[in-house]
Amino acid sequence: MNIEFIEALKDLEKERGIEMDVLIEAIEAALISAYKKNYGSSQNVRVEINRNNGEIHVIYRKDVVEEVDDPATQMSLEEAQRYDPEFEVGDVFESEVTPRSFGRIAAQTAKHVVMQRIREAERNMVYDQYATRKDDIITATVLRVEGKNVFMDLGKTEALLAPSEQIPRENYRQGNRLKVYILEVRKTNKGPQILVSRTHPGLLKRLFEREVPEIQDGTVEIKSVVREPGWRSKIAVYSKNTSVDPVGACVGSKGMRVQAIVNELDGEKIEIIRWDEDPAIYVSNALSPAKAISVEIDEEEKFTRVVVPDFQLSLAIGKEGQNARLAARLTGWKIDIKSESQMAELEENGEAIEQDEYWDESGAQEYQDALETEK
Repeated sequence: MNIEFIEALKDLEKERGIEMDVLIEAIEAALISAYKKNYGSSQNVRVEINRNNGEIHVIYRKDVVEEVDDPATQMSLEEAQRYDPEFEVGDVFESEVTPRSFGRIAAQTAKHVVMQRIREAERNMVYDQYATRKDDIITATVLRVEGKNVFMDLGKTEALLAPSEQIPRENYRQGNRLKVYILEVRKTNKGPQILVSRTHPGLLKRLFEREVPEIQDGTVEIKSVVREPGWRSKIAVYSKNTSVDPVGACVGSKGMRVQAIVNELDGEKIEIIRWDEDPAIYVSNALSPAKAISVEIDEEEKFTRVVVPDFQLSLAIGKEGQNARLAARLTGWKIDIKSESQMAELEENGEAIEQDEYWDESGAQEYQDALETEK
């Protein structure tokens, strides 16, 4: 190694942000192993690289002791004082043992260490770049499909779109450009692993944030987002400025804003709901397109009973309960839906109306009475 090598390390420090001292320390540590391996030495040695001219020195070290137990690492006080009478027990004796042929080995070792550190630095830079973008969206290109896994090209690295994060029925062909949500960024021995999603509600939220200027400037606020990916979504929006219609702002002129997002999500139906601090109004809005006649609220149980016209019962519940399920998840309220005639019959017969059948936030419970009426 020589001064050109030192200059090259300085250039790396400027271009890649890898500190020269860190590189040299790593090279010195690697050269100790290389020396012992190539010269069969069990000596306790250290390697020193001159930061100015690149010269390498291999120096063996021995502890000065009264009585030697390990000749490879220890030296008697008597022997040490032959070199220098000022040696005392506890001092360290050092002497240079740099082999003449060590330059070639040193150059190969240094090259390997530098390349390894460059790869590590690049991996760390990629990790840092995408770790700061977690919970954001990015445009990615389908690189390849392996089994059910889809690998996406992000430019500087790849991302994995796992089966559970793929929109049902959506086709992923090589070269397709899609918006994806950065779900997680992990550090691994092979570099950063980036997991992305096409099903996460955050994807829909970020798309609206990019598409709607009123959301970007804070005039319109997104309160809640729920999805059944590939089929239907609901998003609740609110505006503190009474002169701004939050729903209209999100829909856009002639529906252009929301349509752009629908197209990005492969035709997923998106309903934009006006959020309201009054839970009765909010739940009623969330059941759109059905129109509620009345909404009863139980604050303690966070339970609502909604009465709708007979001809809108199916609309309120939706196909396979989808509308009611999404409304419950959007609002966080349990929702019991009854038609006018069901309520009238119950009241006429003086029957108690139980709360054991409803749509909740998990959307897991079935609403048997209403489904049977729907059929």
